[in-house]
Amino acid sequence: MTGRIADGEARERLIIWIRRRMSEFGITFEALAESIQHDLDNPPIYRDARGNDWNGLGDMPDWLRAAKNAGVDPAFFRIEPKPEPAPKHSSAQYVQADLFE
Repeated sequence: MTGRIADGEARERLIIWIRRRMSEFGITFEALAESIQHDLDNPPIYRDARGNDWNGLGDMPDWLRAAKNAGVDPAFFRIEPKPEPAPKHSSAQYVQADLFE
């Protein structure tokens, strides 16, 4: 979900619905937190155009196996690693040039 729920009542109803589904399927908040942490620790390495992804752990998923069997190199689906962010405090010194000396 990318937007915000403007109506406070709608937000509360959504929270109730989510909690009921979690209870229905036996999902605890701890299990949810562990799952989120696992996903953060093991980001996807491969992704197709439909949004299927795989982090390289466990068996190769059907979508990637089918592509491989069709002759597509799995490297085609490899996600480029994100570059490391530049440090916020650079050691570079910026000096204004005096053009009228």
